[in-house]
Amino acid sequence: MIDAHSPVRDTKRRVHATLPAACDVVVIGAGMGGLYAAASLSRAGKRVVVLDAHYVAGGCATMFERPVDGGHLRFDIGVHYVGDCGPGGLVPRLLEGVGADVRWRALDPDAFDVLVFPDFRFPIPANKELYQSRLTEMFPAEKAGIERYMRLLAEVDRLGAAKPGMGLLVQALLHGRLAASWRGGTIGAFLDETIKDPRCKAVMLGQNGDYGLAPRRVSAMLHAGLANHYFKGAYYPVGGGQVMADELAAIIEKNGGIVALRKPVTRILVEGGRAVGVVGEDFELRAPVVLSNADIKKTMLELCPRESLPSVWAGRAEKWEMGGAVFLSCFGVKGPIEGLGAQNLWQFDSYDFDAAYAGVEDGVEAAMAGCYVTSASRKDPDTAAHAPEGYSTIEAMTLVPGEPEAWGLSREAAGKLRYRQDSRYRAIKQRVEDELLRRLDHMLPGTASRVVYRESATPVSHSRFTGASGGTGYGLAATPGQFLDKRPGARGPLPGLYLAGASTRSGHGIVGAMMSGKKAANAILGDT
Repeated sequence: MIDAHSPVRDTKRRVHATLPAACDVVVIGAGMGGLYAAASLSRAGKRVVVLDAHYVAGGCATMFERPVDGGHLRFDIGVHYVGDCGPGGLVPRLLEGVGADVRWRALDPDAFDVLVFPDFRFPIPANKELYQSRLTEMFPAEKAGIERYMRLLAEVDRLGAAKPGMGLLVQALLHGRLAASWRGGTIGAFLDETIKDPRCKAVMLGQNGDYGLAPRRVSAMLHAGLANHYFKGAYYPVGGGQVMADELAAIIEKNGGIVALRKPVTRILVEGGRAVGVVGEDFELRAPVVLSNADIKKTMLELCPRESLPSVWAGRAEKWEMGGAVFLSCFGVKGPIEGLGAQNLWQFDSYDFDAAYAGVEDGVEAAMAGCYVTSASRKDPDTAAHAPEGYSTIEAMTLVPGEPEAWGLSREAAGKLRYRQDSRYRAIKQRVEDELLRRLDHMLPGTASRVVYRESATPVSHSRFTGASGGTGYGLAATPGQFLDKRPGARGPLPGLYLAGASTRSGHGIVGAMMSGKKAANAILGDT
């Protein structure tokens, strides 16, 4: 069996880290984008300091642990599976590029995601040809539409791999006309003119929880890119999501950098129209380069002095729409989990995902139209640290409203720790947790009676630990108007200010975050 260390192993040391008066680059936020950029910059000889308000580095790639007889239960916050992690894959190349050593375990290649509808199940394999064959066998009347959908995926994949400039233009003209024509469209509109059977559409849209936006609103390019990502294989990091963050943080420190926790930044210092450092409650750290991996709206509207920000940026930031929010329940279970392998279950009440997202807009009670279920102890069975012998872990999630008002809290109350004791908040939270457990037990009968530990996090919890606007881990909503070149790039609105994270052009998720960090590091090294 493989063991793994506690998520808080380095917390005390990093909380008490001594900050210098100045450094070459200060990074706001120890999420995967900030950590990756800092690791890259530290390897290039830059003196880097990473600051984060949380007690663990990693942002959404963190874990937490709770005691149980015989050891601890450990749960992932946001890393449940990652695509393209096989030999030579994009993710291993990114990590190896900064010296990080992360091992990967493949999920079931025949059914890494299992879509559970009221009257049928559909196993998604890590193989496009097999996926198309299964779709066609189940929906033979949609053969032509299925071929058109697969053509869109193939063209988006080719365009994504093409080099910028003439190479991209040639690919678009020769092999990407369908993708080019839908660059500004939604996947919902594409499927409406391509597929008639609502069940077939539902299968194609079944992984929508990976981007948290209704089909009628999400970019067709984002949807296709995400589907392609997992067709290159679905994987889980051996040891859990925290392993990636810990590897990057260790590289930063090995190269002389500092990862300081419990150090929230309250303001970006701007002098002479340029970013020159940051200020916290009890520190000031000067640097000629400031990289913000913090929430994009908070960076622009709270951290940057309003008078220093170009009016066009302030106007854009005020109008930006954030992605969906998630409720997470973590369950410790006595004994093994039957009926769930190295895979994820997506359960849906109907085929109409636009209606489901409309329910989210109507409030918490109307939001529960399905759930996502996964288990680290099933995906990574040789790692003993997920649960003691004789126990298992399960994480269940559902999309919910992200604003504190939906949880019975004012914005002011949500910003204070005592919100957790609010009776209305606790009651709403309990109802959602109970409903998730009911759905879990329906799919995996007998599980609920063996639950020995349960703990849940709302979008308010997410905002508390990561500072995310709207309690989302998706960053900016991936609508056609907020995707690709319509998102912020690596260079910010002020000289000396750079950006990374889920809201930049690289997109959300582990890969998007790391790519944003790579692009930010390259921009910084090219400019300094």
